[in-house]
Amino acid sequence: MHQTVVLYQSHYGFTKRYAQWIAKAMSCPVYDSKKISLQNLTEHDAVIFGGGLYAGGVNGVKFIRKNWKLLSGKRIVLFTCGLADPDNPENISNIRDSLSKSLSEEILSCLRLFHLRGGIDYSQLSFMHKSMMAMLRKMLLKKETNGNLSQEEQMLLDTFGKSLDFSDEKTIQPLVDFVLSSHP
Repeated sequence: MHQTVVLYQSHYGFTKRYAQWIAKAMSCPVYDSKKISLQNLTEHDAVIFGGGLYAGGVNGVKFIRKNWKLLSGKRIVLFTCGLADPDNPENISNIRDSLSKSLSEEILSCLRLFHLRGGIDYSQLSFMHKSMMAMLRKMLLKKETNGNLSQEEQMLLDTFGKSLDFSDEKTIQPLVDFVLSSHP
């Protein structure tokens, strides 16, 4: 019998929300990857893993890399969740470039990738993440004086310090459809 599990790593809850939506749609269990027993993973032949995007990296990909021997015989789906608009090809290219620095070509070739849009709540950010966003803002302000901002960069400047939520349960459907169609 085909058994799927959804795992995630989430700092602020957006990735967790998507993981829960996916698990509900697939009627399968969902776990924070920091709290799952590796023995439990042996019971599943498909693993959906979600990680948030932070400073160009994907939260949790270390879990995949570290446990690749256990995961390698399974169908693996990786979804990312972040502010970056997944409809912008440049954003997807940047995410994939980042993943290629974190995961081997062997691992990347075995993953199916999906990108979902999350959000940000500045009031909830850690000191480190607030500092990173402040540096990004400074960089964007300099770029703005030259009139070289993309629409997405302008939105980041305009909403700095506020709460944004782009998450949308309907956007999980391509991922769910893929997993359901790829099992025997």
